Amino acid sequence: MTDTVIVSGGMIQKDFALDFLKKLQKENKDQKLQLVAADRGLDFFRETGLVPDLADGDFDSVSADGKAYLDSLTKTSIVQLQPEKDDTDTQSALNLAIKQGARSILILGATGGRLDHFLGNLGLLTLGKQKGVKVALADEQNYICLVESGTRLYKDRQFGKYVSFFPAGGAVEGLTLEGFKYTLAGYNLTVADSGLTVSNEIQEEEAVIRYQSGSLLMIMSRDRR
Repeated sequence: MTDTVIVSGGMIQKDFALDFLKKLQKENKDQKLQLVAADRGLDFFRETGLVPDLADGDFDSVSADGKAYLDSLTKTSIVQLQPEKDDTDTQSALNLAIKQGARSILILGATGGRLDHFLGNLGLLTLGKQKGVKVALADEQNYICLVESGTRLYKDRQFGKYVSFFPAGGAVEGLTLEGFKYTLAGYNLTVADSGLTVSNEIQEEEAVIRYQSGSLLMIMSRDRR
């Protein structure tokens, strides 16, 4: 269950983000959902009326209105970073959230726009895995995460129509997909043939993902509305 949401400074669809946050807050009715603004992600909070629990970044790309909004926050913990640093604002926010006890983190505003930023944000999924924390990226069309062997997906809860899989950081050995339109049994998936596992669909009420070794990236997606 997601306990922390980081809003980054990339492209973000406000209506989708607000609806998704409402859904998460309903699921977390017994626990407060921590909201984190990563640098320019602060503008999302200013524009929607939400208040972050934590704001982290060098804020060099925040608008003038955003800086005035930052100065007005009296109940938000603010971490001001130097512009010259060894990680991105989003990575810094992720590390800080983990340090404060986050166990399952969703990042919004981390896709679209510059591919270098997007690829860097994909790397945060592996960083989270190394620290024993689940990290996912989401936008209006995609939900992206690493999945463990034994993961079960349910047709009535899926994010979108399509489910795609990619090896992350090396081959995925012995990949088995059950309950999907296109099944696999003990397949060794490499980057070179990952087109094989694009745009699959959940066919049964429950689908199961198993593999022997490697790191498996899953993208649940839907076409633009």
